[in-house]
Amino acid sequence: MSTQAVAFDWLPQEVMENIAFFAATTTDIGPPSDLLPLLLSCRSIYHALSLDANLHLCARIFEYKFDLNAAVRRLGQHIATPDVLSKELRKRFVYLKRIRARTDSRICAPDMSNSPMISELLWLAYLMMLENDGKNVKQLREYAGMEQWLMEYWFDDKGASLASKALLEDVWLLENEHNSWQCGCFGCFSDPRTERNYRTFATVLKPTALAANRYNICHTPWEDFIPRSCLLEPTCINHYSNPYQLTPPTMAIPAILSYLSLVGPLVGLHTPNGFPSSLNQSLEWEADWQRCINLAKSPLASQFSGAYKVGSLQGVWEGVFTYTEFTTYAALLSGRPPSILHNSMVAQHRQTWRLREYYLTVSRSADGIAGGVESPPLSSGDPLKAFFPSGIRIHEHAGSAEVHEPGKMVPLSYRQPSACGVEAEGLDIQDIIVVGEGHSAWGQFNVIGRVRPCDGFVSFLKEYVEGDRGQWLYRGYLVGSINGSFSGRWRDTLSLPDANGYEGCFVMSRRR
Repeated sequence: MSTQAVAFDWLPQEVMENIAFFAATTTDIGPPSDLLPLLLSCRSIYHALSLDANLHLCARIFEYKFDLNAAVRRLGQHIATPDVLSKELRKRFVYLKRIRARTDSRICAPDMSNSPMISELLWLAYLMMLENDGKNVKQLREYAGMEQWLMEYWFDDKGASLASKALLEDVWLLENEHNSWQCGCFGCFSDPRTERNYRTFATVLKPTALAANRYNICHTPWEDFIPRSCLLEPTCINHYSNPYQLTPPTMAIPAILSYLSLVGPLVGLHTPNGFPSSLNQSLEWEADWQRCINLAKSPLASQFSGAYKVGSLQGVWEGVFTYTEFTTYAALLSGRPPSILHNSMVAQHRQTWRLREYYLTVSRSADGIAGGVESPPLSSGDPLKAFFPSGIRIHEHAGSAEVHEPGKMVPLSYRQPSACGVEAEGLDIQDIIVVGEGHSAWGQFNVIGRVRPCDGFVSFLKEYVEGDRGQWLYRGYLVGSINGSFSGRWRDTLSLPDANGYEGCFVMSRRR
């Protein structure tokens, strides 16, 4: 036995583990490769400190290199055991090494795009982003090179998204689970405005953002306020050694955010960056995570359950809305290929909204059953009127609003979060409405909106005060909660809900 081995044999296990931990964490990013020379120094050290035999050491290394708080908050303490974290540590670096090697960003085989490995890799990258408090994105960006992977995936001639191929052949980009996840990741990890070829990026994103008849903004019928089920089958994934049913976001919402952040500077407009600037706060992604969970359930929830954070829309918002020539959009609806959009002019206008959010709360008894409802809740009205019943009257007061619905004797009393204390124990949110006003180049307007409980889908009716500008319906999601952006599509209110109408896209961010 060597002198070195004898010197280590008498050390307590916890001291040896600390030595191994410091060796494994000499760098913040990448696998614990500096631990290997120590393990190879002698057989006794290897047996005492190998990751297979020392799950506690693995768990400590995982917590040093990755964020764990968000996962525990959402999934429970049971995922933070040494056994689970040691398996997650190995899994993550297997996939991060594949991203680093660009193994899956380009098509190398005909059936490669359907590989289960790619699906698992894309899921992991997206979930790491949603759970990020600083460490996860650092691993993805600085070690794995996620930005470069995404550039190849979306814009290389042989990119696995097939976006460049679709552009060349003048066909519509396939909306599948892979592209949906990576469209979201692209907006969060990449800032294409710093790239020389940002015009090319905008060209790839343009059809997905503008073709409302091809790419839906939600997985449930937008015209249903209480939908029963999601139109997309959920995916079963393995996360922290446990199975979960999740539904990916649609491709349209992040595509709109990315597209408008790209083309705004080209035409001299300031547009929001779209995705939350504070990527290091997993709380910003709480509602996005819960939306993935909620949409995988059947039947869908009819009550608010985390897919919308209370107070998210309160305040002043600034952004842009776009529109194409009516003849161009009519040609699109008649079946013309994507080139009709590439060759068309897209107009943009700034707009500002000043919004006030109100909540209807229901008291909850000690056994968790809601009670104390004095009158039935607000009915679900015409989807083209943002789900408000016809003849509704809203009277605002300091910190509250009274909602009068025709046919009901007692008005409903809604309150703002500061006056309501909705986060306090014993209160459940039954309904959320938003009231406000704004202005654009077209003039002054009023807006009223309502939030759908199951997934946080927001509908606004925008009505111009003067002239013949009429009414327009805005629908979309908040991406990144309070400090994120409100993005989606507007449409005319003359076409029937189940018919393709005249539509454009928009993005709004909170005034800083």
